[in-house]
Amino acid sequence: MRVHLLRAVNVGGATLPMAELRELAADLGASDVRTHIASGNLLCTPPTEPDVFDRALEQAIEARFGFFREVVSRSPDELRAALADHPFEVVEPKLSHVYFLLDEPTPDAVRAFEAEDWRGDDVRVLGRDLHVRYRDGVAGSRITPARVRRLLGHHGTGRNLTTVQRLIDLA
Repeated sequence: MRVHLLRAVNVGGATLPMAELRELAADLGASDVRTHIASGNLLCTPPTEPDVFDRALEQAIEARFGFFREVVSRSPDELRAALADHPFEVVEPKLSHVYFLLDEPTPDAVRAFEAEDWRGDDVRVLGRDLHVRYRDGVAGSRITPARVRRLLGHHGTGRNLTTVQRLIDLA
């Protein structure tokens, strides 16, 4: 079982119905296919190595829906570790997120990223996971997908801790 996280699904005009995502994953050979909420959380057993399946899913989504969406996946154990390793006190779960990166950034990139002025948002990179505690929420934050990719060198996608826990429970 693997949890595949799609970036920016059902926002900004990029509509991807979850029933069609499940169908697409099954067409690619995945088994035990399920989704959780309409924000691009796919749980399945991929037919190949996870990275190979993730790239195939990205290509299939683009071919079928006409837009590209990055896919990052983690095992249930990796999700559990990310949740356990969250370095900030959780006052409000919706303000605490893990941004799952495609790959581990370089130590220099991590130092530079963590030294940025995030205007009250707390950040810490641990391996392939960017942990964030937003001061006021995602909407007003300077932590954007473009800045994460530019500064850390890898794209990723974020989930709040409530969603991470639910994905662990479902996996």
